[in-house]
Amino acid sequence: MADRDNGDVLMLEAPPSYVRQACSSHPEIIDALPYIDSDYADPKVKLEVDRLVEEEMRRSTKKPADFLKEFPPLPTLNFEEYPMIGREYERVRAGRPPVALDRSRYELELPASNKRNDETAWKHSLQRSQRLLQYQNIRIENLDLLLKYGTDAWKQHNNRLEVYFSRMQKLAQELSEQIEKVNRERKYHQQNTAHELNALSMQWKDLCQKNIDIQTACASLEARIKELKTEAAERDWNVEAITENGPLSNSEV
Repeated sequence: MADRDNGDVLMLEAPPSYVRQACSSHPEIIDALPYIDSDYADPKVKLEVDRLVEEEMRRSTKKPADFLKEFPPLPTLNFEEYPMIGREYERVRAGRPPVALDRSRYELELPASNKRNDETAWKHSLQRSQRLLQYQNIRIENLDLLLKYGTDAWKQHNNRLEVYFSRMQKLAQELSEQIEKVNRERKYHQQNTAHELNALSMQWKDLCQKNIDIQTACASLEARIKELKTEAAERDWNVEAITENGPLSNSEV
């Protein structure tokens, strides 16, 4: 109730019958004829429709956060077999930043000044330098492989991308042609049906006008019958009065 008083725009609330229909096996009931219905193109009609929609949204008791309550709940995600993905999912869900890669083991560092005489510290430093050296060797090997096979590999990759792109273009073209075909069929059927609809609309208006004329004539006849009944009652009363009192004399006349 407070939301209404504050003027917050709420969601449209459909009647229960429509909600049941939306969940049935035939949810879509389309009665619009966009190729022949031109009323909405009128700015005055559009303003009136927008005003009615806005008014109905303000009267609604449903908020934007409630519009999915009629639908079944989302399935519960289970990452028991993929704990790494599960941790990443929880991190993204909690809005935490990603964990940066630890590159400290690839950095060459000498032992601290207070551990220059510590053999264990020098062993750790030596192991780190060996890892760094191996890492650099692998990088050099990868660069050599890239220089030797990189051009052909990128060419093959580009060829695969071009084939994939051509396939997607063909699929998009087929879908576009199907959509265009459906639109043409809709336009054809609606425009052909427009003559019949206009004829039926004119016939309905004529029948409504005839009903109005018949109702007017009936009302006029009923009024005339009422007048005739009143006149007949008055004549009967005069006849009865003459019969009881006799004919009027010349002086009374």
